[in-house]
Amino acid sequence: MAKGKSAKNNGATNGLEQTLWLAADKLRKNIDAAEYKHIVLGLIFLKYISDSFETLHNKLIKGEGEYKGADPEDVDEYKSENVFFVPPYARWSYLHARAKLPSIGKDVDDAMVAIEKANPSLKGILPTAYARPNLDKAALGGLIDLIGNIALGDEAAKAKDLLGKVYEYFLGEFANAEGKKGGQFYTPKSIVRLMVEMIEPYRGRVFDPCCGSGGMFIMSEKFVESHQGNRNNISIYGQESNQTTYRLCRMNLAIRQIDGSQVIWNNEGSFLNDAHKDLKADFILANPPFNDSDWSGELLTKDPRWKYGIPPAGNANYAWLQHMIYHLSPKGIMACVLANGSLSSQASNEDVIRKQFIENDLVDCIVGLPKQLFYNTGISACLWFISRKRIGNGDRKRSGEILFIDAGEVGFMRDRTHREFSEDDIARIAETYHNWRTKGGKYKDIKGFCKSSALAEIQKHNFVLTPGRFVGIKDEVDDGIPFEDKMEKLTAELAGQFEEESKLNKAIKKNLAELGYSE
Repeated sequence: MAKGKSAKNNGATNGLEQTLWLAADKLRKNIDAAEYKHIVLGLIFLKYISDSFETLHNKLIKGEGEYKGADPEDVDEYKSENVFFVPPYARWSYLHARAKLPSIGKDVDDAMVAIEKANPSLKGILPTAYARPNLDKAALGGLIDLIGNIALGDEAAKAKDLLGKVYEYFLGEFANAEGKKGGQFYTPKSIVRLMVEMIEPYRGRVFDPCCGSGGMFIMSEKFVESHQGNRNNISIYGQESNQTTYRLCRMNLAIRQIDGSQVIWNNEGSFLNDAHKDLKADFILANPPFNDSDWSGELLTKDPRWKYGIPPAGNANYAWLQHMIYHLSPKGIMACVLANGSLSSQASNEDVIRKQFIENDLVDCIVGLPKQLFYNTGISACLWFISRKRIGNGDRKRSGEILFIDAGEVGFMRDRTHREFSEDDIARIAETYHNWRTKGGKYKDIKGFCKSSALAEIQKHNFVLTPGRFVGIKDEVDDGIPFEDKMEKLTAELAGQFEEESKLNKAIKKNLAELGYSE
């Protein structure tokens, strides 16, 4: 596998995106990343909808062909083309011309309010914090100038694509800048990509009950388009309890022209207030909070979602899994990120629930992930793939089997603290799963990487699903160096270490003696 090349291509940033980020980050001064995120992303969104509006507005002004006799200021003309209407004093050209005025903060706030009023689907979505005293207005003007140069050229498709990429890039960089808090709204792109490539959401209902900034939905749409499918063949449903994160999600979807009308916010969350009670989804993708101890489980002990056992009030992992299973269609498949502890916990009924999952033939595949993939936690994580399609339905019948993939050593270091999967890494893992699942697939066990295990073997391990227990340890590659030479080198290295330690101990004792201390 040409890992170096793929890692470089996947880890390198687009020059324009990186330049914009560095310049925007310099302008934030005394505002922390969590606040500044909404300021920058709100402006990128405003630029996007204004560019889309201006493209259609110019066609309506010319009045040629199908636009003959059209009124360029009629809101309905834009609704029919799935374009947001932007009032005159909210258009980018107007704001850009006023970027150096001390009133620019209020001007942008007024623009956001006017856009929401003209477009009911955006009500409560856009940020209005640009007039705040701690936001330097000269810096805001500089940011507007910066973003004003993003979508060079008049082609709406290019402008939309570039602005969408910039928005997505900035989301990732803000997650990185915010550290632990950043993970609440953003799942790293390569993890989402892997999940989507494995479950292949070509057509049907896609659901994320804790959708963050909407990355699972964006990647599902990209998957369909990259495989020459029709994006209209999938519909998305979601829920988010954090209102500011929900706003990011809706802007993220709108900038990609994805219908977000079934993505719902309520501050009670999916457990206490399930916004899609009757939904049966064909595909579920989610990255719920790890080991959440504050999910109100004590109020839901008789909930019908707990078909396989009551989840512990002190940990929501198995509540999330059962909530998603409850929403799976009869042929549905789901991918869920969870802490590694979910694979082996023996506490508080979790082992009983896990056994029920396995014996009811729901668990399809488990992928162990490497460390340092996430911005918000150092906890080791895994991917659960649960399927109701295991009796066939186009794939081979694989009842009583689970595929284990140990990807703990897969990936490359994007920087000193964060790991990513390369394109080759994603392809290798996804193809392993597809070859195992498909009729006539060319799957084979690979020691240290993947193993297809039957129920009897899983029972021997007391229904613990940690991949390392099943795949074994990778065979050592013979490097051609004789054993005696290796031992001689190792002995010399150890002798050198002991000598250095001895010198250090003598120096420490001497210094202590000079200070009046003795053993």
